[in-house]
Amino acid sequence: QVHLVESGGGSVQAGGSLRLTCVGSGYTYSSNCVAWFRQSPGAEREGLATISTLSGATDYADSVKGRFTISQGNAKNTVYLQMDSLKPEDTAMYYCAAQLGAWCSDKYRAFRDTDFSYWGQGTQVTVSS
Repeated sequence: QVHLVESGGGSVQAGGSLRLTCVGSGYTYSSNCVAWFRQSPGAEREGLATISTLSGATDYADSVKGRFTISQGNAKNTVYLQMDSLKPEDTAMYYCAAQLGAWCSDKYRAFRDTDFSYWGQGTQVTVSS
């Protein structure tokens, strides 16, 4: 059974940094498209970044480009989201998602949550001013 588990959320002041971690288990695919999304109360889920685990290629939403960095660990089942220069509007529940056996082709640039089959439970990030 596939599991994605996020960690690393917390409370931070504006301008600070956090690093989120997503650890996947229960699958053997080495080529996957993994994404980070976030959702704040009353808002739609927003795609932030993707990484193709085989090539390491990344893509970012304009809203976080230059502030957030997606990367993966050596074991390829761990994906990180380094978040710098955090703003109060970054406050949200952050989720990782994966489409197994895939690479992040052009269609994933739309950051549609329906393109990802597996999701973690989320980790809360709160940024205070």
